[in-house]
Amino acid sequence: MQQPRLEGLRKRIAGLTPIRPFGRVISVDGTYLMVDGLGQKVRMGDQLRLVRSRGAPLRGEVLKIAPSGVMMLPDDALEGVALGDRVFLMPEAQIAPHDGWIGRVVDPYGAPLDGYPLHGGPDLRPIHARPPDPAGRGRMGARLETGMVLFNTMLPIVRGQRIGLFAGSGVGKTSLLGHFARKVEADVVVVALVGERGRELREFIDDVMGPEGMARSVVVAATSDRSPLVRRRCPAAAMAIAEYFRDCGLKVLFLADSITRLAEAHREVAVAGGEVPALRGYPPSMAHMIMSLCERAGPGLEGGGDITAIYTVLVAGSDMNEPVADVLRGVLDGHVVLDRAIAERGRYPAVNVLRSVSRSLPACAGDRENERIGLARKLMSAYHGSETMIKAGLYSPGGDLVLDQAVHVFDKLDSLIAQKEPDTIAKSFERLELVLREAEAFRPNQLKPGRVPVPRPARRL
Repeated sequence: MQQPRLEGLRKRIAGLTPIRPFGRVISVDGTYLMVDGLGQKVRMGDQLRLVRSRGAPLRGEVLKIAPSGVMMLPDDALEGVALGDRVFLMPEAQIAPHDGWIGRVVDPYGAPLDGYPLHGGPDLRPIHARPPDPAGRGRMGARLETGMVLFNTMLPIVRGQRIGLFAGSGVGKTSLLGHFARKVEADVVVVALVGERGRELREFIDDVMGPEGMARSVVVAATSDRSPLVRRRCPAAAMAIAEYFRDCGLKVLFLADSITRLAEAHREVAVAGGEVPALRGYPPSMAHMIMSLCERAGPGLEGGGDITAIYTVLVAGSDMNEPVADVLRGVLDGHVVLDRAIAERGRYPAVNVLRSVSRSLPACAGDRENERIGLARKLMSAYHGSETMIKAGLYSPGGDLVLDQAVHVFDKLDSLIAQKEPDTIAKSFERLELVLREAEAFRPNQLKPGRVPVPRPARRL
């Protein structure tokens, strides 16, 4: 542990220079500053540091370069800034993670948020790195244990897969993410929390993640009070940390909550830079920004580590066609939809299996497993297609064998989706197999005369 710290310190000292370019503030306009004297020295995206006449130094980023000066978007409020304040050009946006970061909470700049000292590693990594060479990347790997029957069977997750978790507010998205952080098979978990309320960060760490999850996790957080520049930087910094562990040959699980808040932060930055909103209020560059982040996850180079990624999307009114959801769904290897109606009847996780897809199938499962998954979906589809008729009392057994079997085992199949799986994927399939065999063995003449197996409504208290 001590050697990487000293090596990192040596490299930082070696990178110091007695000459630092600087300019001066020539105008303050709303949320951004104009700086003179840096026009020939800066590039788009460079980091700047403003020394205020009153208050702590202020970080920022180059947002626009013009003959009249450089536009700087600061990452904090502008109180105390005056004309003539010096603005220094900083090194490229980089971060230096290492193994000692596991179990810690950091901000997008790599500074600790848990009150304890944090040392950087020996190697600085760029925040906005390129994904691995497409021609040299490996294929998606073996199926991962998830600790839930649903994700062990009908919606499998494999090494290097990227899936989206699409949900409205209050339907169990955060709890499901916490379960993934604790139970999904991985060596290291990296969590990016974008725009969370400040009080919820401690709750997420202590209650949702718990000691079991934090023991193998690095949490990168940018709360809702931080500037859009910091919030936009959060997932990129977290991905850089995940890439460090991937390059060490480890299996990494990357969790980002949420891509919607990332897109909103990017919109604020892009509009400040003069970009015109086009996609329902989002700028055109939003799509490229999200796709670039997603492409950095997935399998690494052949024979190395990989990043299995789960991105959450807040969908208002379950609108799966809104711009952020539409862009993300097009670049991922599967999507999981959480349904408010399912949550309201008390089944968690509130996953709508019929609207969810894992593109690791059928490759990650055997012929028998794929056949059983197909049968389970067929039964659920038959039940939901006639659910209104069944609840209205208009269903009569004997007309459709598949529907009869679906009605007979629906409650068991529905409860199986919510069950935890402390053992293996094989055990999960055994539990699914028991339900499906019962469905296949059922015949309508097994019912007593005049009896229709209609689910009873919940009793009012």
